[in-house]
Amino acid sequence: MTMEEDKPSTTVAEPSVAAVPIAPVRPPVPRPPAPQNGEARASTSDSDSDSAGPPRATGVSGAEYEISEESRVVRERQEKAIQELLMKRRASALAVPTNDMAVRARLRRLGEPITLFGEREMERRDRLRMIMARLDSQGELEKLLKVHEEEEAAASAALEDGDDQMVQYPFYTEGSKALLNARIDIAKYSIKRAASRLERARRKKDDPDEDMDAELDWALRQASSLELDCSEIGDDRPLSGCSFSHDGKLLATCAISGVAKLWSMPEAKKFATLKGHTERLTDVQFSPVHNLVATASADRTAKLWNTEGSQLVTFKGHLDRLARIAFHPSGKYLGTTSFDKTWRLWDVETSEELLLQEGHSRSVYGIAFHPDGSLVASSGLDALARVWDLRTGRSILSLEGHVKKVLALSFSANGYYLASGGEDNTCRIWDLRKKKSIYIIPAHSNLISQVKFEPQEGYFLVTASYDLTTKIWSARDFKPVRTLSGHEAKVTSLDIAGDGHQIATVSHDRTIKLWSSSTNEKDQAMDVD
Repeated sequence: MTMEEDKPSTTVAEPSVAAVPIAPVRPPVPRPPAPQNGEARASTSDSDSDSAGPPRATGVSGAEYEISEESRVVRERQEKAIQELLMKRRASALAVPTNDMAVRARLRRLGEPITLFGEREMERRDRLRMIMARLDSQGELEKLLKVHEEEEAAASAALEDGDDQMVQYPFYTEGSKALLNARIDIAKYSIKRAASRLERARRKKDDPDEDMDAELDWALRQASSLELDCSEIGDDRPLSGCSFSHDGKLLATCAISGVAKLWSMPEAKKFATLKGHTERLTDVQFSPVHNLVATASADRTAKLWNTEGSQLVTFKGHLDRLARIAFHPSGKYLGTTSFDKTWRLWDVETSEELLLQEGHSRSVYGIAFHPDGSLVASSGLDALARVWDLRTGRSILSLEGHVKKVLALSFSANGYYLASGGEDNTCRIWDLRKKKSIYIIPAHSNLISQVKFEPQEGYFLVTASYDLTTKIWSARDFKPVRTLSGHEAKVTSLDIAGDGHQIATVSHDRTIKLWSSSTNEKDQAMDVD
């Protein structure tokens, strides 16, 4: 010890403070809640402490604490969820019939209702699964085994007796006898037409005197020389359709006034008026073999007329307004499209509905028949075009590519090109051999209302649009050949005369315009086969 530590230290005395005794901290003693509204106090006996008293928990210090009502509810909910989960696991391991008839039979054997109000097949199967899981959890396996034995006995008895209770339905809609006869007739007609077309193509290819390029160039020169030859007021209301007769001597037009008119060519003089529809007309077509006219209307009907203006037949059946119509190349059948999402095939002679064809998710608008008569193409507001085989009724091609409504279709005379035009302002050329689009023509600045191939050889394509113009395109490379300008409103339809020397267009400006070739007599007398 040092000397400094041995010396007494001098300190200053401070005022003394009285010491306050501090009581020891005691843990809180839990107390049961006081009875309210005359409730009896809970028993404190050992026998009743588990059931009657409030739930308690033991803390770290060993003291018991009361569990609140919310905690008790949460704990019960968790226990219930665990029980349900175990029940679902047990149910998922059980084998439940998938056939609804077998599900009903098992419910009946278990003494349960075979169906509940508004219950569907899958819900009924889930209910059976939960019932079986509940019986399994309760140990009533004997009842389940008995049900299984009864089902097996019933199945074996049915097999022995050969009694099949399941009704077999066909996967197709059975057609009428008239449709079968029509398919046979179309098959025979198309075989002859296809053979003739192929023979002509082989002859042109093998014959040294046939120069296909020269013929195509001549046809394009004819098309490029088309000039406005005649303009005539067609109706008091906007025009919606036009069609040449098979010999090119007559022109039919229709308007939203509900009236169709017949004009003599080439002077464009009206000689007949077709009245009978109660709503606006949407299309008009001449028969390819007879001087018969078909009209389509928003009154849900199509009508057949003769050139004298007499109504012959009315085709009724569509549930919504009609869009376009087209004759089969044989002239025996008529195709109609409608906003009821179907297109239909009619017998011209008997006015019988032969075929009601679905396949589009939205309204069906365009329709065109193959030159051979074996195929028909339909297009709709679902931006889709379909090709159907009339001989079998099957959809053989689904042509996807347009991004908006497809409004017009046309087959080429070569047999393998199909043109489609729509609201996306483009015209697509589809090759049926390759089953895909081979050309996309950015044809117009507004929607394309109509497309037509030159009817004899398909040497050029004509498109009409709401941009007030009609354009001609070469079928060799689909480059523009000529633009026909003259209408003051939307061009709604067009048609090409059989020899390709004349084009008719109609518009919302209420006028019919005829565009004719300005070639000399020598060129006009040239034979194009």
